[in-house]
Amino acid sequence: MTISGLIERAAEAKRAGLLSEARRSLEEALTAAPGHPGALNALGLVTMDQGDAPGAAALFRQAVAADPAAAPLWLNLAHAQSLAGDAAGELASLDAALGIDPYLMPALLRKAQALERSGRTADSVQAYRAVLAATPADEGLPDAIRAALAHGRAVVAAAGERRAEEMTAAIDKLRGRFTASDFTRAQAYADHRAGRRQVYQQQPTGGHFPYLPAIEFFDRALFPWFAELEAASELIAGELRALLADADEEPGFAPYVAFDPTQPVNQWADLNLSPRWSAWFFVKDGVPQAANRAKCPGTAALLDRLPLLDIPGKGPTAMFSVLDARTRIPPHTGTSNVRTTVHLPLVIPPGCGFRVGSQTREWQWGEAWAFDDTIEHEAWNDSDQPRTILILDAWNPLLTEAERAVVRAIG
Repeated sequence: MTISGLIERAAEAKRAGLLSEARRSLEEALTAAPGHPGALNALGLVTMDQGDAPGAAALFRQAVAADPAAAPLWLNLAHAQSLAGDAAGELASLDAALGIDPYLMPALLRKAQALERSGRTADSVQAYRAVLAATPADEGLPDAIRAALAHGRAVVAAAGERRAEEMTAAIDKLRGRFTASDFTRAQAYADHRAGRRQVYQQQPTGGHFPYLPAIEFFDRALFPWFAELEAASELIAGELRALLADADEEPGFAPYVAFDPTQPVNQWADLNLSPRWSAWFFVKDGVPQAANRAKCPGTAALLDRLPLLDIPGKGPTAMFSVLDARTRIPPHTGTSNVRTTVHLPLVIPPGCGFRVGSQTREWQWGEAWAFDDTIEHEAWNDSDQPRTILILDAWNPLLTEAERAVVRAIG
């Protein structure tokens, strides 16, 4: 019988639980071909199943000596060394496997576990982070691997909380020397270092103005006109109520997401052409909607006074946005970071929320906020009633007048 035939016969015997018979076939193979890495590996597995971890490790050492570029052989050697209590040898073998394939997930995971067992907490956290970064999703993985990854996330989270407490103590010592606003970015930096916060980048689907910082929610102080906008909240809400109560004619709300049949809809499949997220425009892509403005004259006049985005043919857009009950707007990004999106909450039932990047907020009636919509964001309405806000386009407040002029000129 050929060497491969003997190895296959041994595998069949092993699957049947006939370990002694499997051993005889493999020893026969090694007599015919001493140093055959496949036969040595198979015999090591049988020996490990028979409870002889040191003996298995000796066989795996011969196998890796015969074929040092085979990462699975190093993994088997590491396993046997772990069972034999050889922690240093196990780590060395795992490093050898990772030297062959730095993204080999089983080796990354076993190394993290080995470091944790050895009490090397900081090193194990770093290793768990590596394996979690290399394994973006658990779907399809065996239950044991998914459980190990969940444990790794818990280890990383616990380390982050410990680090966060240390950082908080250090920051608190500085607070008396600076104002609270001085710490907005610094706190985000600390949260990221502690693993509490993911840093999101701008991902505009259209124009990207370079060198503008990726700010999730802008400081209100950059929008002094918010006071006038918020003071008109009841006026705007009143015109909205009258609009919705008008039973004599169609109010004019239409699906906000409206791709034609030839376009890929991707994450918008559930909301495309759906009234569950609808809009009523005062201005659309810089074009005033005269009929709609006439129905809400007080709001239209207010919008004319505000320093909104003004790019010919592109902006501003100003609209009532209605999100139906039990509806979620999926994560997405906007077109250009020259624009800032402003929300004024008008009808906010409990259970509504909004996330931009790593920050999640709840709307408060009549309190405006501004955010960079080229950073991933999403919204949800988990209530049994519609949610309605006024959405406006403003300039990114960090653009200079010269930069705005260039944007107006070239679009």
